[in-house]
Amino acid sequence: MVEMIPLFGPIPGGMEMMVILLIAVLLFGANKIPKLARSTGEAMGEFKKGRQEIETELEEMTDPDVSPSESEVSRTDASVDADASDTSEA
Repeated sequence: MVEMIPLFGPIPGGMEMMVILLIAVLLFGANKIPKLARSTGEAMGEFKKGRQEIETELEEMTDPDVSPSESEVSRTDASVDADASDTSEA
């Protein structure tokens, strides 16, 4: 089994986390911390979504016999429906 080596050393414990939290409150203020956390979460979600799309594309490139996942089929169907409505309006 492969041993995972932390990138920045050991994970901070309880007291270290309290000091980090105190510094964050002093730097950003109590009102901005929820906004920062929300935007960080959204960015992580977008990153994860992009990573999954790239992994899916790589799998399709390496093994063309693999059928597309359900999400890709629904996304393709939605874009076809949108294209059809655009052409019917013209």
